[in-house]
Amino acid sequence: MPGTVTEDIEIIDAGHGGGTGTPAGGDDDSGSPGSRRPVPRRAYFTALQLGLAAIVMFFMALASSYIVRKGLGTDWQRTPMPPVVWFNTAILLISSVTIIVARKKLESGAREAFRTWWTITTGLGLLFLAGQVIAWRWLAHAGMLLSTNPSSSFFYLLTAAHGAHLAGGIFALFYVTFRQWKRSRISQATAAELTSIYWHFMDGLWVFLLVLLTLGR
Repeated sequence: MPGTVTEDIEIIDAGHGGGTGTPAGGDDDSGSPGSRRPVPRRAYFTALQLGLAAIVMFFMALASSYIVRKGLGTDWQRTPMPPVVWFNTAILLISSVTIIVARKKLESGAREAFRTWWTITTGLGLLFLAGQVIAWRWLAHAGMLLSTNPSSSFFYLLTAAHGAHLAGGIFALFYVTFRQWKRSRISQATAAELTSIYWHFMDGLWVFLLVLLTLGR
C-alpha cells in the first residue's frame, strides 16, 4: 500500500504538470511568416484591374482637357515633335517583346535566361525615361518651355505623367528581380505576370498619347 500511494501521487503530479503546460512549438504556427496563407491570385489581378482603371480615367481626363483647351481661344501654337520621341517609342515596343520572352523563359524553368531577358526589359525602360528627358531638353532648346503656350504645357504634362507611371513599372521590374521569394505570399511567376500586364498597358498608353499629341498639334 505505501508504495502504491507514492506511485499514485507521482502520477497525479506528473499529469498536473503536463496538463497545464503549453506544448513546445505551439506558438510557432501562428507566429511564423511561412505559415501565413497565400493570397489568392485573383485578388492580385483584381487589384491590378482597379489600378489600371484609375489610370485610364486619369489620362482620359487629361486627354479631354487637351482637346477642349485646343478648341478654346487663339493662343494655341503647334508644338514640334522631338525626333527622339520616335526612337523612344521603338524602345518601348521592343521592351514589350523582351518581357514576353522573359516570362516564357520563367515558365519553362530557365531562370538564368529569364533574369537576362528581364534585365534587358528593365534597361530598355530606363533608356526610355532617359530618352524622354532628352526630348524635354530638345524642346527647351527650341524655345518651347512648360509655360510657352498651352500646347507645350500639355506635352510636358502628358509625357511626364506617363513617365511617372512607367517608373512605377520599372520599380516592379526591380522587385521581381531582387525579391526573396521563399517566404513571400506571392509567387515570382504571379508577380512577373502582373508586372508584364502593367508594362504592356504602359506601352499601349504611350502609343495612345503619341497619336493624341501628333494629331492634336
